[in-house]
Amino acid sequence: MITPFRIDIPQADLDDLTDRLARTRWPNEVADAGWDYGFPLARLKELAEFWRTGYDWREHEAKLNELPHFTTEIEGQNIHFVHVRSSNPDALALILTHGWPGSFLEFLDMIEPLSRDFHLVIPSIPGYGFSGPTHERGWDIVRVARAWAELMRRLGYERYGAQGGDFGSGISMALGAVAPGQVVGVHVNYLPSRPVPDADIELSATDEARLDKVRQLMANRPPYQALLAATPQTIGCALTDSPVGQLAWIAERFAQWTDPSSQISDDRMLTDISLYWLTATAASSARLHHDAPRGIEPCPVPVGVAVLPHDITQSVRPLAERLFDIRHWSEFERGGHFAAMEVPDLLAEDIRDFFLNHIQTPRGALEAPAEAPAPA
Repeated sequence: MITPFRIDIPQADLDDLTDRLARTRWPNEVADAGWDYGFPLARLKELAEFWRTGYDWREHEAKLNELPHFTTEIEGQNIHFVHVRSSNPDALALILTHGWPGSFLEFLDMIEPLSRDFHLVIPSIPGYGFSGPTHERGWDIVRVARAWAELMRRLGYERYGAQGGDFGSGISMALGAVAPGQVVGVHVNYLPSRPVPDADIELSATDEARLDKVRQLMANRPPYQALLAATPQTIGCALTDSPVGQLAWIAERFAQWTDPSSQISDDRMLTDISLYWLTATAASSARLHHDAPRGIEPCPVPVGVAVLPHDITQSVRPLAERLFDIRHWSEFERGGHFAAMEVPDLLAEDIRDFFLNHIQTPRGALEAPAEAPAPA
């Protein structure tokens, strides 16, 4: 069964957040620390005070409720998703998948341009946001992909495309492997390239520099990644109990992974952070780092890649072509890890180009069943 869903956070939860922020016990900081020890204290206090006194969750909640939200249960797990149908009944459907520490909110600015040509399904990964916490082991990338295949089946889509970044990239690739008869292609804006010894491939200086960056990351695993992968429950305790802890944990990622020229507002970032806090999904979202397989899932369907210059790493095309059927490759001049938020117009156009011009797609979608009515 597919059920309409409306966001309605209890006022008591918002009051509790305000109270906790007011009672924050702050750490000390050495003089002139800058970023040498982590997120700068002055900037953190500024964000926390704005979250407490200036940010209005109800305003954002009302805007989000203008979208058609639904929930369904798959393999015992609640799944939340936004379903926006194009005015073209024969449009191809796309399922867009976020990553960590993002959410379905990443795609807000792409809904209008993409829905001109595509039906859109934008789910929350199990363990994230309004899908709520997971309650058992095994919700890894492949299992999420199987859930997405079932979700698209329930919505009546026989053929569709998949897109994502971060974990959304891995899930989209896995979906292509899980449902190759239904997935016409996969577009990703994050495709890590690992060095391949003795690959006997001539690489450009740019590609060699990208691989050097990957080697450095492999040799010095980022602390956040090590904690989330090794002990998600432990760090989850801290993040679930302290809103300022949750704030610092995610705001640091936004600060370090985005293009310095990006204009992601504090309001938009705090809406994403509020979603983690208000749904108490810090620990369950972190478990995907523990359970996700290392490396990239094989993907037998056509692949399109958008490379962002300020992402954590950049893809190396000759190595990617050894593994995937690359039909489309774009090198952006700006943007970082949160591409859908940083450069939504550029990314939306790249997605449109890939699915409309670089793969052969049959008639795309069937009518949605009665349980998931088209929005008015």
